[in-house]
Amino acid sequence: MSSRSLIRPGSGADRWFELKSQVHQKLVNSLTPEQLKNLTKDSVRGEIGAVVEKLILDEQLPMTMGERERLIEEILDEVFGLGPLEGLLKDGSISDIMVNGFDNVYVERAGRLVETNIRFKDNSHVRMIIERIVSAIGRRIDDSSPIVDARLADGSRVCAVIPPLSLIGPVMSIRRYGKKVLSTEDLLKNETFTTGMLDFLSGCVEARLNIVISGGSGSGKTTMLNTLSRFIPEEERIVTIEDTAELQLQQSHVVRLETRPPNLEGAGAISQRDLVINTLRMRPDRIIVGESRGPEALDMLQAMNTGHDGSMTTVHANAPRDAFSRLETMVMMASQHVPDKVIRQQLASAINIVVHCSRLADGSRRVTGIAEVAGVAHDQVEMQDIFEFERTGISPRGKVLGRFRGLDVKPHCMERLKGYGIHLPNSIFHEMHEVKEK
Repeated sequence: MSSRSLIRPGSGADRWFELKSQVHQKLVNSLTPEQLKNLTKDSVRGEIGAVVEKLILDEQLPMTMGERERLIEEILDEVFGLGPLEGLLKDGSISDIMVNGFDNVYVERAGRLVETNIRFKDNSHVRMIIERIVSAIGRRIDDSSPIVDARLADGSRVCAVIPPLSLIGPVMSIRRYGKKVLSTEDLLKNETFTTGMLDFLSGCVEARLNIVISGGSGSGKTTMLNTLSRFIPEEERIVTIEDTAELQLQQSHVVRLETRPPNLEGAGAISQRDLVINTLRMRPDRIIVGESRGPEALDMLQAMNTGHDGSMTTVHANAPRDAFSRLETMVMMASQHVPDKVIRQQLASAINIVVHCSRLADGSRRVTGIAEVAGVAHDQVEMQDIFEFERTGISPRGKVLGRFRGLDVKPHCMERLKGYGIHLPNSIFHEMHEVKEK
């Protein structure tokens, strides 16, 4: 590239944005409102190219052919997509995109955060992209509603916050979901869990045990829920309830329900609790709540206790036992008149297995604990650990080393599994699998 050529963000960034704005404005001015409505990328590419060529001639810009093509592509992204974020959205290796103001964009790849050289023109540019996202689904973001959750056409989940709540200008986080659904073979290869752990959990699903998947943000809870759902028999009717649709169930008889936020007048919201209550009238064999985070936990518990065995949900928690504290708090949000002791008894009778997922320091995601609920003793929910991942150190290259261990405990639920014709060897509860650097 010539030293006189106009290069993009880095040096010459302000001039680059100015050129894009000029071409964009000239394009808008050259088309009628009706033409603007019916624009497609192919139909407008030639017009943008002509405007760029004229601008280069008029202003005698030293621009290479590569830069001309890049300028055209970025203007197309501004007109039809999400501007500077389009390139990131096309990168399948990126799982999260975080916009921390107009000039600070991070991505997550393979569990690690990486700063990019992507930048917007200014805060108004970020705000425009956010408004484009939310307006496409009939939402708004303004001073009266400065936080919004939305979903892109590809299913990615977006959370945006604007001033005055954000002190650094408009910010946005995009959680992406790969088009490829990870298979159990993929997860075994990635050492997310062991074969013995998978055999036990698949047996629990087939035997219609109620399962809670706990873990922190980005720990792989939804991936685990998708994985376990594959073991639900094809002939069963499944109803899923989510705030933002993320689950990718493979069965044919699935009813997918999603909450609805308030409309522009602040009315018409449908909560997860509303959906759980109505789901009970839809003759489900299994109910799957993508994430329990509020008063719907009470209705979910009651469903589990009244014949809807084999149901599953996820919950944010730091450990399996913390999951019960979180659920207890959620149930109290729904009914403060239920004594703590009764809530714990309901939890212990409703939930059979807790699977805990963690994102480790090296970005890997693993099942770090599987526990069985044993009942209530001394007003506390009793649990017994069945499997765990024990960390043993960090390799010179930063990989977390450790081992999966069976804890020599024969779960009480084994009798139930046998009743469903599922016979697992006792050896899986004594297994030891070392995770080494590859």
